[in-house]
Amino acid sequence: MKNFGLTDKQAEESKAKYGDNRISEVQTESFWDKLKGNFGDPMIKILCVALVINVVFAFMGKAEWYESVGIALAVLLATLVSTFSEYRNENAFQKLQEEASRITCKVYRNNEIKEIPIDDIVVGDCLLLQSGDKIPADGILVDGDIKVDQSVLNGEAKEAKKIAVPDDYKDTDETMDFLNKYKVFRGSVVCSGNAVMQVTVVGDKSVYGQIASELQQDDERDSPLKVKLSKLANGISKFGYIGGVAIAIAFIIMQFVNGTVFVDGALDAIKTIQAVVDGVMLAVIIIVMAVPEGLPLMIALVSAMNMSKMLKDNVLVRKVSGIETAGSLNILFSDKTGTITKGQLEVVTFLDGAVNEYSKADDVKGELRKLLATAIHQNTNAVISSDGKVIGGNATEKAVLGFDTGGAEKSAAVKKVASIPFNSTNKYSATQVSGEYNCTLIKGAPEKILQKCKYYFDENGKKQKFDTASNLDNKINELANRAIRVLALATADEALGEDSLPEGEWTLIGVVGIRDEVRPESVTAIKEVQGAGVQVVMITGDRKDTAVAIAKEAGLLKNDTDRIFTSDELQKMSDDEIKECLADIRVIARALPTDKSRLVRLAQEKDLVVGMTGDGVNDSPALKKADVGFAMGGGTEVAKEASDIVILDDNFSSIDKAILYGRTIFNSIRKFIIFQLTINVSAVLISFVCPLIGIDNPLTVIQILWVNLVMDTLAALAFGGEPALRRFMKEKPKKRDEQIVNKYMWSSIITGAAWMFILGILLLTFVPLQKVFVENYDFGDKLFHIPDLSQPEFLELGTAFFAFFIFTAVFNAFNARTEQFNLFDNIKGNKGFLKVLGIIAVVQIIMTYLGGSVLRCHGLDLIEWLVILVMSISIIPVDLIRKSFCKK
Repeated sequence: MKNFGLTDKQAEESKAKYGDNRISEVQTESFWDKLKGNFGDPMIKILCVALVINVVFAFMGKAEWYESVGIALAVLLATLVSTFSEYRNENAFQKLQEEASRITCKVYRNNEIKEIPIDDIVVGDCLLLQSGDKIPADGILVDGDIKVDQSVLNGEAKEAKKIAVPDDYKDTDETMDFLNKYKVFRGSVVCSGNAVMQVTVVGDKSVYGQIASELQQDDERDSPLKVKLSKLANGISKFGYIGGVAIAIAFIIMQFVNGTVFVDGALDAIKTIQAVVDGVMLAVIIIVMAVPEGLPLMIALVSAMNMSKMLKDNVLVRKVSGIETAGSLNILFSDKTGTITKGQLEVVTFLDGAVNEYSKADDVKGELRKLLATAIHQNTNAVISSDGKVIGGNATEKAVLGFDTGGAEKSAAVKKVASIPFNSTNKYSATQVSGEYNCTLIKGAPEKILQKCKYYFDENGKKQKFDTASNLDNKINELANRAIRVLALATADEALGEDSLPEGEWTLIGVVGIRDEVRPESVTAIKEVQGAGVQVVMITGDRKDTAVAIAKEAGLLKNDTDRIFTSDELQKMSDDEIKECLADIRVIARALPTDKSRLVRLAQEKDLVVGMTGDGVNDSPALKKADVGFAMGGGTEVAKEASDIVILDDNFSSIDKAILYGRTIFNSIRKFIIFQLTINVSAVLISFVCPLIGIDNPLTVIQILWVNLVMDTLAALAFGGEPALRRFMKEKPKKRDEQIVNKYMWSSIITGAAWMFILGILLLTFVPLQKVFVENYDFGDKLFHIPDLSQPEFLELGTAFFAFFIFTAVFNAFNARTEQFNLFDNIKGNKGFLKVLGIIAVVQIIMTYLGGSVLRCHGLDLIEWLVILVMSISIIPVDLIRKSFCKK
């Protein structure tokens, strides 16, 4: 290697002189910016206008000062709570996103390879670049050669070849010359090859840093769930605005009809303005109650809370839309290696051309041992660090190199002349060497290699005629049936072409058998995912026999109708033929990256919600195209950036958890919608009907804002912590066009709202109930009476109605959070639920005694509280009766 980089001391000096490799972050809104933005909300503006009018009336002696103070406090409370929630959630989300952007690179420090975060790179560092890496800084190549994709920088899709600089190279060109064959730039992707680059520019001064604003990630696409919620919110908002304006106009007209605005038969200006203001305030009440302002907050809150939980379960969400959509998956195309299997590949056997079997590399004797060591150590992208750790290369290369970690000194003295790195399309790698051996070393799939071999090396390194091919093929089939995949090693006397293997006759060194055990937890997870209605298709580069053996062990092949295809078979089939049998496909063997993209497209054309796993550069198009792209934590950075979710432990059971959390989010939001819309509908009905029957302001503006706070922010906290229940995995995946509010939910909303409305009207107008809260008032023999809640004698009745409304909503939260008859079902999994509802209840009681004129409240005695609680808790048995008739 020409350059082994910097020492730790030199790195510190370089950092002090040139800085590190951080790119300046886009500034987010400050707390005060968010607060100002919330004051721009139309509802808050209307309330501010109402506040000004009330202040003017108070100066004129036409209104009480406490009304102005109450409105001012309500406005501040509403805006501050919303701002704090947004600010806190954004900060939490940013921290999670920082986890998603932590990328490492392989750097030479103190003459050994280390993995460090890309932010810690400094000028002068030497980095090891391999296929699939995203180049983390600008620099020049000092060893090796690679092909890079620079399209993110220059828009050119054509791969550019980069080679090492000559010894006498001097870098005098400081322009963005993407055609410079020695220079590489941050943001480019290594498509093939291996090289060492020396960093020359870091951070904001790099080409990427200079145009970072243009390279910001596109706005996140909306998930199907978010689209459904937006439609629901818009529909309810329109209803609220239209209804609010209509009610306000009707109220003002009634003031004229009733003569309220007249004094001594003449129109009074002050009373007219007061009537208009009251009408506007009534409209505000209707709109505030109808508009589901809590939905966006609920989505952000429940997503942030579940993302934190998921990170602990090794599921890192890069895009919120990914986890929301994961719960609706219909079909999942999953890699085998490291996902369904352990990913701890181990060479368990070596077979020479004479079909002699060896369990250890050192069991091989003579010249064949040197040939084996040379083939393993010289034709690989992996390297062994000073501490014996295998770094770089793919899992297969690491396993092969791990089979012979101590064999480097037994390798022949050769120098690499040229190489063709492994890729999943060609399924081979090759390196031309000179020195003690002058040949081309070839490694790849047996069907690619063995057909070209005319000879094999015996123990003494002599070429023998390869007449044992059929015996070796039988042994390979036997290994495949034991789920052991094989890799062939061979040599060719001819030199490599520019991008092609030698044409002459090859000589076999032998084949290695690689075993990758199926994860025990994958078997359980696959069963869970299939039980959730998700079709699982294993995609692997293994030969068909090996793939079938692993699929059976993993529980993917159970029925006679299950289909297994190879890539060659798929390519011979039309799109319509694949669509016809798609539901029966369980395994794709010898798969190519193009197969993944095609399968995703065809599944989406069948209106299925598609998930795809991947770890390589060539997997990126399929990951991007899928509804949910799952990248493996041990995969390439390009695959991770194309994904929605990163599975940090490369484990299929973590994908199972991602689906479960997706369904949990969906169910939590549905519970919240039931709770919120029940309050919305009942409040709008009461606010609409009461003025028409002569009851003005059953709930004041300040009380309405408190109710709004309860059903928005605090309820979002209560429902956001709902646990992930395994029973969600027994539900069928949600269809793309399925409504967010289904018949079961409407039955709960309508039943609850109707009961709250009926009991509320009875409490306000039914004389036997009024007598509990009203003293020293002659009702006569009337059964119903229309109270004037602004009068002192009816103050306790107004207080009772306010408390009844809040406590009924609190008890209905228990109905909304579970479809079970046991209202405490899994309540321990959401301890915050009881805490939040407890806080609401306590604060409501305190407000009753301390709210005074501002909140239009008066203290209640024990009997009065018991009546309120009995009326409020009655919503529980009513909903239980509904549940017995309405099954989910």
